Amino acid sequence: MSQFKIPVHTVHSGILQENAVMLGERSMKRLKIPAHGTVQLAFGSFRQEVTVIPVPKSENLRVSEGLARRIGWNPRQTLGVSYSSGNRTLRLGPLIGVLVSRDHPNNPDRLFGPITLFCRELTNACQVQGAYVYFFTPEALEQRSSSIQGWVYSEGWRKLSLPIADVINNRLTTRKMENKPSVQHFLADVKSRYGTHFFNEKFLDKTEVFEALGHDPALQRYLPESHALSGFAILKKMCNHYPSVFLKPVRGSLGKGILRISKDEGGSYRLLSTTPLGTRKQIYPSLTKLFQAITPKMKTNRYQIQQGLPLMELGRRPVDFRALVQKNGSGKWGVTSIVARTAGSNHFVSNLARGGTLSTVREAIGKSSLPPGTKESVQLQLPRAALAIARGVETYIPAHFGELGIDLALDQSGRIWLLEVNSKPSKNDNTPLNDQKIRPSVKQMILYCRYLAGL
Repeated sequence: MSQFKIPVHTVHSGILQENAVMLGERSMKRLKIPAHGTVQLAFGSFRQEVTVIPVPKSENLRVSEGLARRIGWNPRQTLGVSYSSGNRTLRLGPLIGVLVSRDHPNNPDRLFGPITLFCRELTNACQVQGAYVYFFTPEALEQRSSSIQGWVYSEGWRKLSLPIADVINNRLTTRKMENKPSVQHFLADVKSRYGTHFFNEKFLDKTEVFEALGHDPALQRYLPESHALSGFAILKKMCNHYPSVFLKPVRGSLGKGILRISKDEGGSYRLLSTTPLGTRKQIYPSLTKLFQAITPKMKTNRYQIQQGLPLMELGRRPVDFRALVQKNGSGKWGVTSIVARTAGSNHFVSNLARGGTLSTVREAIGKSSLPPGTKESVQLQLPRAALAIARGVETYIPAHFGELGIDLALDQSGRIWLLEVNSKPSKNDNTPLNDQKIRPSVKQMILYCRYLAGL
């Protein structure tokens, strides 16, 4: 089956009827489409029988304005194309849908809030790579339909009625939205009705990840001791075993709500907590008193208790590493980028939302106090660890993921540890340290969508 990209133009409906398309003779030969025969034109969930009219000395596909309007196409664009002689189907695309949390029609410059620039960037990359993308919110899913109201960008944002996409990327930012019945019913429906591929389909809980990866002996070396915080007994056991422990909200993100507990020389216990303004420090005469103080938090949040690690530091500030691991155009995991994140002043977590700063892995490790013989080897081992963990998530957690943000750390001896796996990696937190117009992560996402769609 031949596949390539083709320019698509629209012509006046008086010249061309909606049940016919004009296709350059060269393209017809490449695709092995019989002249003047009928084929099924497919674009996402859209299907229509059309007559193919050959056009000499042309490689374009031309459709009527009426047909383009029904499909939601722009006047001029380039799309991937393939032809299957077995079912006489001429497929265009891929058609990619991105499920976002909300839109702000009254503010077109910030239509999708903080990810608006990412959406523009993805649109530009799709135009280059022969894909078509639209963006939609859970509000568009209230009624069962073979089309959907989505936003496309062409000299400004426009809302159109569009077919169900070949591939949908879940960019919802809260579990509450993700678990809405309308969202779950829609996803189950389009998978069964149209074979739509849906990736990054769920949030990951910290406890779920560590328990799942713990089944793999090869991954256990990356896992700090970690348990669900079920009560005082496990807190006491962990605090007796390690100089410090971390309590992390099972469903937290951006460093919110993380607690660090350590024992002082006099027998008292120190509790550090993250706040927008920095680290809050409290001292308790006993672990029992400390536990009583944090018990109200446990009523509203489930926590994971994790072994504290003596992290590599720069200027007395802890450093960790965010690896963006993505599926590529062959459906295989690859590391797109790794950056080092150094905690901000008066913070013990490195998230950018908490004042952290980015640097390259080489720069951070080079400035560290790691043993000289270790510095080169850990730079090779970090991406290998990230890949192994991504494959482990795919193996042991029953969900479809196309990209993962994997937070790794090095202790002061150079050993690699897993801190967290994020199934909704921020499009700002892992930005490469250069000013490319289209980031490699965006290009990789489109290649994976093309792979899933068979285009």
